[in-house]
Amino acid sequence: MKRIERLRQLRGCGVFRDFDWPSDLSEFGPYNLIYGWNGTGKTTLSRLFRDLELRRSPREGEATLRIDGSDVRGESFPQSDVQARVFNRDFINENVFPVGRDEMPPILVLGAENVEKQKEVDSLMRRHSKAISNADTARSAKQSARAGFDRFCIDRAKVIKDTLRSSGQNAYNNYDKANFRNDAHEMVDAGDSTAHRLTEAERETLNAQRQAMLKPKVQEVTFALPDFSKIADCVSEVLETTVVSAVIEFLKDDHALADWTRQGLVLHRERGAELCQFCEQPLPEDRIAKLENHFNDQYERFMQRIDQEIAQQMAASEALARLQLPAEAELYDDLGPDFRARKADLKEALRLVQDFAEAAVQTLEEKKSRAFEQVDLQLNAPSVDAIVIVRLNEAIGNHNDACDDFTDRVNAARERLAADMIAADLKEFKSHTDTVYRAEVDAEEKAQEARRLESEIAQLEKEIVEHRQPAEELNEDLRKYLGHKELYLEVEENGYTMTRGGVLAKTLSEGETTAIALLYFLKSLNDRRFTLENSVIVLDDPVSSLDANALFLAFGFIRERASRAGQLFVLTHNFSFFRQVRNWFKRLKGQARFFMLDSKLLDDARNSTIRRLDPLLKQYESEYQYLIARIHQASTKSESAGQEHNYVLPNMARRMLEAFLAFRMPQSSGNLWQQLKAVQFDEAKKLRILQFLHTHAHCIAGGAPEHDMTALAEGPFVLKDLLDMIESLDNAHYSAMVQLVASSADSLEHL
Repeated sequence: MKRIERLRQLRGCGVFRDFDWPSDLSEFGPYNLIYGWNGTGKTTLSRLFRDLELRRSPREGEATLRIDGSDVRGESFPQSDVQARVFNRDFINENVFPVGRDEMPPILVLGAENVEKQKEVDSLMRRHSKAISNADTARSAKQSARAGFDRFCIDRAKVIKDTLRSSGQNAYNNYDKANFRNDAHEMVDAGDSTAHRLTEAERETLNAQRQAMLKPKVQEVTFALPDFSKIADCVSEVLETTVVSAVIEFLKDDHALADWTRQGLVLHRERGAELCQFCEQPLPEDRIAKLENHFNDQYERFMQRIDQEIAQQMAASEALARLQLPAEAELYDDLGPDFRARKADLKEALRLVQDFAEAAVQTLEEKKSRAFEQVDLQLNAPSVDAIVIVRLNEAIGNHNDACDDFTDRVNAARERLAADMIAADLKEFKSHTDTVYRAEVDAEEKAQEARRLESEIAQLEKEIVEHRQPAEELNEDLRKYLGHKELYLEVEENGYTMTRGGVLAKTLSEGETTAIALLYFLKSLNDRRFTLENSVIVLDDPVSSLDANALFLAFGFIRERASRAGQLFVLTHNFSFFRQVRNWFKRLKGQARFFMLDSKLLDDARNSTIRRLDPLLKQYESEYQYLIARIHQASTKSESAGQEHNYVLPNMARRMLEAFLAFRMPQSSGNLWQQLKAVQFDEAKKLRILQFLHTHAHCIAGGAPEHDMTALAEGPFVLKDLLDMIESLDNAHYSAMVQLVASSADSLEHL
């Protein structure tokens, strides 16, 4: 069985505000007795154990228990397999006298006439145990498959998120496993994963798109290519044209001389010169006339025509030189390659235009020198398609459109990249989903098999078990315990009802309630659904409100029914019951452990701890002896032990004084003030004693005190007055008690 070894840590659990198991404190044993006054944390501990029994997380604070060498945190209680039964007020309210129900749950035992069926149940139980083990294994496999699938989705979602996130608003900034799982499921359902795969070039393009910064628009190219055919035809016509004139032979064949002479003729005309402007000799009479006949009007017009054609081609060349094409860097990176190619096509076309213009000029210059003859030269028009400018402007237009739709374009790029990454992982995604599906089906099948066997077992047990026998035994226990048959458990289909004189018992005394609840709890330990030897049993103040005789009987039942428990905890504030359990445990040859709860003040609030049992509690046979020893010890200290140590003294002093006066002055028992009024003692000291007890006693069980707790510092002095009063009333008794305390001086050193 699994055994609770220690309360490793308690934080904010009731009065256990900040508790760690002391390093010098022994661990819990098979049998454990914990003594504590009301308000020191017994209920808190029993509720913590009950949370473990019911497999639920603690309702308050944080708790960690050491169980079989491992720390078990409170939030892990629902997964705990520790078998436990806890008797406390919650058990009574929820099981024995539940609100809104008259029946107690049944205690089931094996009917004597159904032994053979029980063998069948035992066989089914073995199969059920194996089925449970198989179901647990399958459930673990399912959880492992789900965890693996979850890790895969988390990892892939992180890759997508890290790749596609950016500053500002972006759907992929918070991309998580749920997004990845949903997108992948949609792609699987659509069956179009191949359509989402990208080539490396496409991936680079889309990455460039999603990483782009907004750019300005680019001006389109406004340039018209010349009409090459028309120009070529015009040049061909010029080449074929000849000038008719009185040709001067030496000028006809010498173009440079002819051009020089033509310019000189113009100068002579303009200046009316009669002398040669070159040699200053008189010009021959007919020289000017001959030159004018050579350079006649037809010749001049033809030269002007050639010069015009040359000027047009040179102007075209200059226009080409001035043409500025957009730089590739002005466009978005993903549009760069296409723009680059189209720009190169246009540049090649422009080079051909330039070459054509230069060839036309050269051809026309040649014709000028041979104006009087046909020139056999060929000017070929280049093969240039005007679409190159259109295509370049299309690339620029793509950039400008991207500027208008920049956000949508970036988002679309991210979506396509995400779809590509999801499609790349889809095969592994399908593998994980298939694994999870198979694991879930297997887990459900094995769980169904376990439930089927459980149903068969339940049906057989319904046939073979009964709860009449426990009722009869409980009624016999009640008769022994109460000494009469007035209260009686009646068997009902779903449990038991309590009757008094044959009528449903509506009102029970606190003592009767405690007795019935305790006997019911102890009898339930024999329930066939529970194995006592492998379980932890916790009893929290099981003798509350019982008189001395009932207390002794209750102890007898507890010792008889709970002694075989795998581990037993008894918590009590009743000294008489404590003494009975203490003496029982002392005979268990080192299997028992003795503890006590201690509550001190910390920042004006209670803070409880668990420590070794006070040696005085082990030594004395009555609570009164223990209280005398503690009060005497506190009153004789030379210095105050501190407010936190004085905290319990008022309650101890009141209990001790009430016990002493109940014996000395029984006629006023229950009225401390009336009893003190009859005592012959210093009136001022009596008043201080009474005020001290009324002010500070009983606050342990209540909330935070409203008075100034620093007044506890006067405690030792008041306690000295109290002992002086007892000494004055019964010197012999006081002297005997002091002698008893003195013999235990060594035991008090640790306090």
